[in-house]
Amino acid sequence: MYRDDYDSPNYGDRNSEDVFSKPVRAGKRTYFFDVKSTKGGKDFFLTITESKRRSNPDGSFTYDKHKIFLYKEDFEKFSDGLKEVIDYITNTCFGGTIPQREYTDQSVDFEDL
Repeated sequence: MYRDDYDSPNYGDRNSEDVFSKPVRAGKRTYFFDVKSTKGGKDFFLTITESKRRSNPDGSFTYDKHKIFLYKEDFEKFSDGLKEVIDYITNTCFGGTIPQREYTDQSVDFEDL
């Protein structure tokens, strides 16, 4: 859960519980793969969040977030589509090998998120 989510006016109406979270740091972006359960705890879904740190003119920081909700009935089609697109980019656009970007800091500072 992200700090500013608690301040959201709809926080009390949330219909899900956090079950598992996997943050993936990729340069200036962090991707969060969050497994959530419905309020009754009988069903699960995935949220994928892209969080990008932005500098403000006054030196402070804000985060732009984009979120996708993925439900179990769509897992297979989503996975198949993602694999097909990644294979296309890898084989057609980069000749079989995707160039790797080197990151200097692989750690995730959760206080900054």
